[in-house]
Amino acid sequence: MNFDTGWKFTLGNFPEASQAGFNDDAWRTLDVPHDWSIELENDKDAPGGGNVGFFPAGTGWYRKSFDMPKLHAEKKVSIEFDGIYMNSEVWINDVYLGKHPYGYTSFSYDLSGLLKKKDNVIAVRVDNSKQPNSRWYTGSGIYRHVRLIETDKMHIVKWGVFYYTEWIENERAALHLETTVLNDNSYQVQDVVIRNAVLNRDGEETAFTVMPVSINAKSRYTARQDITIDTPRLWSPESPNLYTLQSTILVNGKETDCVFTSLGIRTLEYDVNKGFLLNGEQVKMKGVNLHHDGGAVGAAVPERVWERRLEILKEGGCNAIRTAHNPPAPEFLDLCDKLGLLVMDEAFDEWMEGKRDYTYKCYFNDWFEPDLKAMVYRDRNHPSVVMWSVGNEVPDQSSKEGPEIARRLIKICKEADPTRPVTAGNDRIAADDHPATESYLAEFKDEIVGYNYPDRWHDRREMLYQPDKQKYPGRRVVATESGGMGGIRGSYDLGDNPGKVRAGYAHGRLIDVEQRWKFTMLHDYVIGDFMWTGIDYYGESWRWPSRGAASGYLDNCGFPKDGYYFFKSIWAEKPTLHLLPHWNLQGREGQVIPVLCYTNCDTVELFLNGKSYGEKYLEFPRKGNTEQWNKPEKGKVYTTTGDLHLTWDVVYEPGELIARGKKDGKEYNCRMVTAGEPAQIRLSADREVIKAGPADVAHITAEVLDKDGNAVPGTDNLIEFEVEGACIIGIESGNLQDLSSPKANKRKAFNGLCLAIIQAEKAGKIKVRAFSGGLKGDELNLSAVQSF
Repeated sequence: MNFDTGWKFTLGNFPEASQAGFNDDAWRTLDVPHDWSIELENDKDAPGGGNVGFFPAGTGWYRKSFDMPKLHAEKKVSIEFDGIYMNSEVWINDVYLGKHPYGYTSFSYDLSGLLKKKDNVIAVRVDNSKQPNSRWYTGSGIYRHVRLIETDKMHIVKWGVFYYTEWIENERAALHLETTVLNDNSYQVQDVVIRNAVLNRDGEETAFTVMPVSINAKSRYTARQDITIDTPRLWSPESPNLYTLQSTILVNGKETDCVFTSLGIRTLEYDVNKGFLLNGEQVKMKGVNLHHDGGAVGAAVPERVWERRLEILKEGGCNAIRTAHNPPAPEFLDLCDKLGLLVMDEAFDEWMEGKRDYTYKCYFNDWFEPDLKAMVYRDRNHPSVVMWSVGNEVPDQSSKEGPEIARRLIKICKEADPTRPVTAGNDRIAADDHPATESYLAEFKDEIVGYNYPDRWHDRREMLYQPDKQKYPGRRVVATESGGMGGIRGSYDLGDNPGKVRAGYAHGRLIDVEQRWKFTMLHDYVIGDFMWTGIDYYGESWRWPSRGAASGYLDNCGFPKDGYYFFKSIWAEKPTLHLLPHWNLQGREGQVIPVLCYTNCDTVELFLNGKSYGEKYLEFPRKGNTEQWNKPEKGKVYTTTGDLHLTWDVVYEPGELIARGKKDGKEYNCRMVTAGEPAQIRLSADREVIKAGPADVAHITAEVLDKDGNAVPGTDNLIEFEVEGACIIGIESGNLQDLSSPKANKRKAFNGLCLAIIQAEKAGKIKVRAFSGGLKGDELNLSAVQSF
């Protein structure tokens, strides 16, 4: 039973609120997931400081009253929390259930024998007051879903279903299934039948297996079964086909429990020389790191917000995500299964040695085992999850205790899931001071060694992998974290020196990124590379008045920066043609401006006001095969470059800048013009029809245009939204120094763009209007349908 609705909430510490008879009439009524920090005003003196984006935290209480009219003494009842940040304590009907410190793992409490048919009260205290306890924005509260679970005493235990693909050959696939059943009856042995069936996307059975067993009272039994699927539809990033595994427990022919598990048929192999193979085919992980906040909605992220973000990432050629640096929400992994994204599922940012005063180091010794098990057991059935990470830049990699801790963590992962390798993001493999110890790295000899910033200490023509490959030929390697192409969307460092201007476009990273990706593409043994980061995030801002880090190649609205198109040009097959900077450079007439082009076209010719600045091509092989060089057409003269981008030095004059690219015999154009003064707003939505309810939203983009409909860069007009039939749950522009509330109905555009996220409580028509002083407004008509 979904348990998200109808909670009472207040900020502050009220110890008596744990009592069932406490009067909470004055408290606010809301639904969870809920993040109270995102609702509060940024404070220069917030205890968490720039670590958490200057958002306040504190202590909060949640209470909920509910009835259980069909409560039966022979049933088991539990409550499951997908995540509470942090230090949660829970009471039911005046009975203390326990404390859970870590804010990112799922947990549950047994309520059996503690409930009544009427007037039950559950109380939850959330203590996020000790700051700083994180290096990034965490949010505060019951920020993930809650549910009640009722079962018979003969039932499948929590996370008790496990499957994996044993082999795929001759258009057949063999699956291994494990189903753990608990007989919680105290008086008898019971004969049961464990039935597992695989259902296709139409709900039809494609195969099943049955096992009769006898289970002693108060005992568990794990049934191990094998099943074969004919002509299976395999799961991959290109074709993320999913089945459903239906696991049923029968006693005397009567169903006592049934669990449905999403199932993807695929095999994993990590080869010392060939890198990562999925279903026997080599796949390079083109990855990004992601923190867990959703921009304007904070840490309580509706599913559609993540779905849109992941769709944009995948459209840009990204095929892999590292969940930096904590377990994600379960629905995040559901989306990765559905969309076909590979996941490095990460557990911790710290072990025993910490990075801030009140971080996970305070709880590691007592909690690392249950927290790591919670992640692996919960997430091990997701086909998207292809490796586990047990840490990120942990100082323990250099300590004498580090090897033993790593060994214990790896063992926990392997006992729960023998099918996936384990890694950790290591930043001190070649450090001059306190380097990672040989004995620590040796613990990953049968796993994967993760390199954070593998080009950090060496000349950019030599990666850390190169000397290590010679010294440790059996080592499997991945770049768990590396420099990306972040910066401020739409902002350029335009000085008088073209070389400096060129460096300013890429924020000092373009050449390094190009060199690293050349190496990654040409060396099969490198499993892949996860850049820091895919999307801007709150926190890690370091200085007032900024509340976030602009390291993503998408801003925190999901609007692409130039770097997005660079990676799209080297990651995606779809033709890409992108120019920078914008062409509203008034006051720079006559100055030489380096114009950059990110493209995977065979050739590109640049024109300014009809004048050609020449045709160029990229000569670097994009397939990782040194024989597959891009070749120009015969009979023409081209200017070549060994880089992964093209550049022209252009004397600036206002007008029309056009790049004409050719790829596979087709022509593609990218056009920029010098826009006029702001004159109007244009609204657009990611979808015209949404589902009513908390999971779905519509993303409304407002653009500032001139009278001819051209986007006007650099504008910051204040845009006000009016919404009928829905409500705004978040508003942002990508300007991390704009500290106005993400819960308001107005926002200054940032470099011409602004985003409002709206949600409907019930089905009906939705009208969205946008206004700005001196500009022509716009409106959209959407609709919400009932969610079932």
